[in-house]
Amino acid sequence: MGRKLLLLMLLALLIGTLNLASRVEKAKASGTIYIRANGIVEGTDKISNVNNVTYTFTDNINDSIVVERNNTVIDGADHTLQGAGSWAGIDLTGRSNVTIKSVVIKGFRYGIDIDSSSDISVCGNNVTNNIKDGIIFDGSSHNRIFGNNVTNNDEDGITLGYSSNYNDVFGNSIIGNDFDGIVVHYSSNYNSIFGSNVIDNGETGIDFYESSHNNVYENIITENWVDGIDLDYSNNNNIFGNNITENNYYGISLKFSSENRIYRNNFINNTMHLPDHYTNTWDDGYPSGGNYWSDYNGTDANHDGIGDTSHVLDANNADHYPLMTPYIIPEFPSFIILPLFMIAILFTVIAYKRKHNVQLNSREQYLHKK
Repeated sequence: MGRKLLLLMLLALLIGTLNLASRVEKAKASGTIYIRANGIVEGTDKISNVNNVTYTFTDNINDSIVVERNNTVIDGADHTLQGAGSWAGIDLTGRSNVTIKSVVIKGFRYGIDIDSSSDISVCGNNVTNNIKDGIIFDGSSHNRIFGNNVTNNDEDGITLGYSSNYNDVFGNSIIGNDFDGIVVHYSSNYNSIFGSNVIDNGETGIDFYESSHNNVYENIITENWVDGIDLDYSNNNNIFGNNITENNYYGISLKFSSENRIYRNNFINNTMHLPDHYTNTWDDGYPSGGNYWSDYNGTDANHDGIGDTSHVLDANNADHYPLMTPYIIPEFPSFIILPLFMIAILFTVIAYKRKHNVQLNSREQYLHKK
């Protein structure tokens, strides 16, 4: 009996050791993929390299990708980049002229993390179920984020932060994120957010903090749980031509914000609005008009489509020319997404070839001098 017990114990120890070794081996197999500055791909054989410009997924990938090379296209070819809580699915720091397209990204802390970069195109991706934000830009300017589905992330959908300026965010579907749909904060100025669906996010549809001179237009902002649009300590922004409808608790909320221009929006069936005691402009004058408010009870005696009396929001704020019928907001033309993809890729290829030609010319001049 004692010998059998000893053999069983040794067998259990052997199985445990093998399991541990297996787990260690799996841990070694999982890591980070690098697209190096010299064009080499390290850490996977599931990314093909075409002329050191276009890097295309050939299968699903379970690691993070760090891009160290400028003038590149990362084409997921609709494959999945899957994480297990590591930092970012695709990490760009200090990069320029990079396109990220057609990737399904999920399971990371951040789906796409772009820091101190410019001329980046993020287009046609599905970024979902990440632990924090779907797409985040810090200190990054002159970028384009378009045609993405950014859904069900545990914090925010898209974040522009820490002096991210002159970015265009358009044609995206930003739905069901636990916090805010789009965040623009900490001196992120001169950005444009347009033509997007911002729906059913857990707090605010579009949230501004300490950011100015931004344009928000022709978006559908609906059924967000707290605010449709929120401005905190944010001045001189233009908000026009948006559908802010259906059960946002506050259609629009302004706190310590002034000199914003808010006009031709449709405020329909929101619980209430929180204007602030600072002064903002709520119309575009006559005959252009102001906003449509579903709770406005005024009349239009001369039938010019503008209410005869102001829609008063508080002691300092009023829409002097409220619209009697909803403003017709143009539908974002989704057919332009594919041409924009092609343009982004074309610019990337041109920039690479230009750099390559400059290097060749420099080498030829050097050899000639020798």
